[in-house]
Amino acid sequence: MFGYVNINKPELKVKEFYQYKAYYCGLCRTLRKNYGPIGQLTLSYDMTFLIILLTSLYECSTERKKSRCVVHPVRKQMILQNEITKYVADMNIALTYHHLRDDWQDEKSLAGLTGSGVLRSEYKKICKKYPRQCLGISEALDKLTECETNSETEIDYVSRCFGELMSELFIYRQDVWEDKLRKIGFYLGKFIYLLDAYDDICKDMKKGCYNPLIPMFSKESFDENCRDMLIRMMADCTGEFEKLPCLYDVTILRNILYEGVWTKFNKIQEDRKKEGK
Repeated sequence: MFGYVNINKPELKVKEFYQYKAYYCGLCRTLRKNYGPIGQLTLSYDMTFLIILLTSLYECSTERKKSRCVVHPVRKQMILQNEITKYVADMNIALTYHHLRDDWQDEKSLAGLTGSGVLRSEYKKICKKYPRQCLGISEALDKLTECETNSETEIDYVSRCFGELMSELFIYRQDVWEDKLRKIGFYLGKFIYLLDAYDDICKDMKKGCYNPLIPMFSKESFDENCRDMLIRMMADCTGEFEKLPCLYDVTILRNILYEGVWTKFNKIQEDRKKEGK
């Protein structure tokens, strides 16, 4: 359900793009160092956004260095890492563990069984370190499972479950910024869930899988209604973001929130027009 919170590269300056890429590479390196190759496979753009947001808000001391890797064996790449990078890497693993476990329980996926087994001991350590976040993830996913079992069609209720999950991840410290960060995570989480459902609807209908948007699909205004819902979610999200005193990398953050999140939606629409759907 991740991969939707990305940059709009053409609208970024070159130095801003490489700054973003350095955060992304920093998360990749941290995941590999702490969790091995399987941790590296959980890398996502969405969680890179969380690193930049929290780093900008808390103005964390960040280490900047260059390093080679398997993907870039010749030329050294800039890497940015700090305490937020480690936190987000842990949250990434917690989310991946639940995703793999659900794949095994729902689809009897051997990859899900193997992957969740490999990450189980690491997940238990993360739970001890971040009990609030892990409990929030678990409870939200249980609610989503209940929605799927009951074929819930109330879109606001279903998307709220994933919004609540994301809101817990955005709270790095329970301080004066907690309320605003929680709202940003909540609305962004709802946006991600709705966009994922919009992306998967044709596949889900073909396979007979659950998707809360299916009752709306027969209407001529389906695409317009989905866009309106997504716009409302991002309007609330950006409204809370603008209340934060973020100065560092704020151009990158605004590029993601105002433009980057729409690149996937636009791509989906373009592809469907080409396919005549």
